[in-house]
Amino acid sequence: MPRRSFENETPTALVRRARKINKVLTELYPDAHCELDFTNPLELLVATILSAQCTDKRVNMVTPTLFGKYKTAADYAAADRAEVETIIASTGFFRAKTNSILGMAQALCDTFGGEVPAKLDDLVKLPGVGRKTANVVLGNAFGIPGLTVDTHMLRLSNRFGWTTSDDPVKVEQHIAELIPRNEWTLLSHRVIWHGRRVCHARKPACGACALAPLCPSFGLGPTDEATATKLVKTGPVDALP
Repeated sequence: MPRRSFENETPTALVRRARKINKVLTELYPDAHCELDFTNPLELLVATILSAQCTDKRVNMVTPTLFGKYKTAADYAAADRAEVETIIASTGFFRAKTNSILGMAQALCDTFGGEVPAKLDDLVKLPGVGRKTANVVLGNAFGIPGLTVDTHMLRLSNRFGWTTSDDPVKVEQHIAELIPRNEWTLLSHRVIWHGRRVCHARKPACGACALAPLCPSFGLGPTDEATATKLVKTGPVDALP
């Protein structure tokens, strides 16, 4: 089956298609949510830093010990570097992550009274915190809508024809123009879940994808349903990369 073309799509038609995609994703993943375990903004901020190049499942195995030992930003700022590195070693890149966590905590103490700020402009000033991490914290700890442009969102938003950019800031802006603000946080989770399960980087399961009629990239992967179904990943989303 040939790839579908949306070359003559108008801006209004693009908005409608983007919102249809979001509707289908909502039906596919009604329970989509943040897979990182946390009880407060600081814990989520630390967990998100740890999640770089690591599965959420692995992070959740490490954080009970970490969160049990360090309760406040001041605790992290005063922490022994070697102890933190030992606790988080299995998440990978543990030296760089320790630098980010300790630096972030010190900045919270120095500038924000030890509290995690609820503004994007403030969050991105913290060591180790970019827009992606900031939006995760805003959306899931503070209930402030945010678009998380991770590798899955970047890949799928291009495949959906929502953007042609590989700049996360521009991609965030383009998606924001298509999807209502109150949907941003859950959309991020839905797209991530779909990227992990169906729309893989190397070989998407096009023939088994419910979004096929709406996707201009249909055909990048196998279009035969039986073949494509074998590519669909199942099981806990937090264990998938």
